[in-house]
This record gives sequence, C-alpha cells and structure tokens, in this order.
Amino acid sequence: MSEYFSLSDCDVIGFDLDHTLCRYHLKETSRLIYESFARYLVEHKGYDKDLLNLTPATWDFCFKGLVVDLEDGNLVKLAEDGTVLRATHGTSDLSTEEIIKHYGPKREWKHFNSLSTSFTRSSKYYFYDNYFDLPGALLCGRVVDMLHKVNSDFWKDMVAAIDHNYNTSAFRDDAGTYFPSVKRDPGQYLQRCSDSVKTWLRSMKNAGQVLLLITSSHSDYCRLICEHILGKDFEELFDIIITNALKPGFFSLVPQQRPFRTLVNDVEESEGLPSLDKPGWYSQGNWPHLHELLKKMTGKPEPKVVYFGDSMRSDMFPASSFGKWETVMIVEEMEGEGVPRSEAALSNEAQVEPLEKKGKFEGMKSPSAVSNQWGSYFVDVHKSGGGDEESQKLTWCCHCIHKYSTMAIPSVEHIADLPLDYKFPRFSPDKPCTTGYYPRPPDSLLKRCESMS
Repeated sequence: MSEYFSLSDCDVIGFDLDHTLCRYHLKETSRLIYESFARYLVEHKGYDKDLLNLTPATWDFCFKGLVVDLEDGNLVKLAEDGTVLRATHGTSDLSTEEIIKHYGPKREWKHFNSLSTSFTRSSKYYFYDNYFDLPGALLCGRVVDMLHKVNSDFWKDMVAAIDHNYNTSAFRDDAGTYFPSVKRDPGQYLQRCSDSVKTWLRSMKNAGQVLLLITSSHSDYCRLICEHILGKDFEELFDIIITNALKPGFFSLVPQQRPFRTLVNDVEESEGLPSLDKPGWYSQGNWPHLHELLKKMTGKPEPKVVYFGDSMRSDMFPASSFGKWETVMIVEEMEGEGVPRSEAALSNEAQVEPLEKKGKFEGMKSPSAVSNQWGSYFVDVHKSGGGDEESQKLTWCCHCIHKYSTMAIPSVEHIADLPLDYKFPRFSPDKPCTTGYYPRPPDSLLKRCESMS
C-alpha cells in the first residue's frame, strides 16, 4: 500500500452528514441537546429541576471519548491498552488511589476487550463518541451525583430521553425540544458550507467520481440540513443519498442486513427492495447491496471508496473493517490543540455571531476544546500509585484514529481548496504517530513525540 492517499485515486467519495459535511455551532447545539434530554427527565420522569441549571464552567466536563460504566456510575477515560487514565464518579474526580482501589493496581477496565474489538452496544457501558449524544455524558454525570445509590433504572430513563427527542417521527411531529428548535432557527445551530466546499464537491462529480451521502438522520431532517448548508439544489451534488442508514448496522454482513426502501413524502415504503438498481435517494439499506450498485456505476469489479465521517463507532470502524473502504476521520478536537481553523470557517462564524448571543455563552468551553478535568483527547499522563508520574500514553480514541482511519482532518473545509490529486501522508504503524493528520498534528501528540525522541 502506498504511504500516500489521494482523492483522485478514488472512484467513489462518500460522506456522513452531521459533524462531517455539516458543521454545527457546537456550543449552541450542545446546550440545546442537554436541555432537550434534561427537560424530558424533569417533566416526564420526575427528576430534580436542578438538572436544568448549568453554569458555563459545568461544560468543561463535556468530553468526547468517555465511557460510562452503568454498573457503578463511573465515567472513565481509557488508554490505548484499556487502562484507566482518569475517572469520575458522577462528575467528581476519582483520585489515583481511588482508581487503583476500584480497578486494581493495573487499573484495568474489565469491559475493554468487548468494547475495543467490536464497538457493540452493551447493557454494562456506553461509549460517548459523537457530538449528538455527548451532552448526555454531562447529564449522566449530574444524574449520578443526585442518586444515593446507582441502579440501572437511571439509564433506561436516559435512553427514553434520547428516543423522545431523536426518534424517526419526532421531526415530523414536532416532538421533544431538539427538532422544533432547529426547525425554527437552523442558522443558530448549523454552519453553512463555504463556496469552496460546494465547488470541491462539484469538481469531484465533474471528474466522474460517484458522490455518496450516507446518514443515520431521517430524510426530513437531512433535507432541512442540506438545504440550509448547501442550498435548495443540494440533490444535484450527490448520485446516491441514503438516509436512516442505521449505522453501524448498515455495514454489517449477512444475515443481519436490512433492505433498502424507497421514500414517498419522507415515508418509507413498507416493501424492501431486493437489490439496488439505480442511483437515487433511499432509506435504510446495507453495504453489500450498495457495493453491487457501485460496481455497476463505476464499471469496476472493486471500486475504490473513501468515506468521510466523525464517529469511530458508526463510521470509521465499520467502513474500514467490513467495507474495506479508505476512511477520513473528522476530528474537531485538532482545532482545540493548535491546528488553525480554516479561513472559511472563521468567516462563516463571524457572519452568524450576533453580539447579544455572546453573553449567553461567555466562559463556556466548546466541547471540542481541551478539558481541565479530562485533559487532551489524544494523549494523557499515566500516574502510578504513590504519585510518581509515568510515561505519556496515547488515549484509546487516538489509537483508534490511527488504526481505523486513513487520515484525520479537523473539517472538510481544511482540504476543499487543495487539488484532487494532492498526496496526503496516511497513518501507518511504521511511521511516527503524528503522520496522518492534516494540516498538522495536534499539540499534545507533537509534544509526546518530542519527549520520546
């Protein structure tokens, strides 16, 4: 395999939608998601109203890559080998001594093998790996703070809150808090794509590449987002649009695969399709049927596909492991560690930041920034008992980026102005762990490499 990756070598360019092609205003969206979950717990499940009161400082706890252990109410940050780097009970830090007491002298989290080999959901833990459920980690910590004894009932309530706000009919029925708010004022939550991104998408299509959009969002929400960020003619940019794809299950191999369905006025036809015969807009579906259509469209027995996504569990792991696709991971945390924001994103933000709104978010950390309580998304110091500092370890999330992604970027805006045949260095076990990040690696990884050399 070449040590470089180039978009011009690919026959098919695929995108996830949320937090990949569509960037959100993270502070606004996170507050909305937190409020929509918390309000459900207070109004429907009788939880303490205090859950709805947040100070800007509280948001420091909101950090991607945490795992909540549903048996004891602890949240843990894991190293690449599954040792516990940091942990809290609810939102309160556990000391090194408490971590050792809880997880033994080697600080091993007992479910690591099950999580790290398959990423499957479990009744024992939940992995917070994308910005859509991330505010739930903060809510979960605060609920545990209020409980005298942790039992699994609180998690059933959390799942009900997610379902209430995000289920497939919630958009149509104006149910919950999330969809009605985004419908009312999409510009407050969604960032429009720059002209350079639209030109970039068109240039790939003009070069004869097949463009693909695969999202787990339902068709009505997908349409609202795409019209806002790309314009009313967004459908012309893509050959195939797949909504309600139910990733990562979309990539599962037979016999669990779901058939593709056609849509009439955003309602799925009850009869599934036996195969996928032509480009268009579909719902649900599975990777093997899509693969057959891509062979037909490209005229190649093994079309080369690259897929852009932001979730390790739903995008990177299944697309690279089952689909054998090239994968580009969107890692907004890179911008929290010294990687400059793209020019387009900065001008985009300047246009939508009314002054009165700034006060509301004063002092609130963006969920993609480094956290005081949890540290860096990429690297952390492993403290042994007795307080001696040990070596810096890669986090499990960082290890997964290197293992399941071809390369990582903070946003598609960062590469949209480059020629399609630009050669990106790819991640490789034989190369330093800083190779594979564009435009440059995050600060914590650079510092770790310097200290090791």
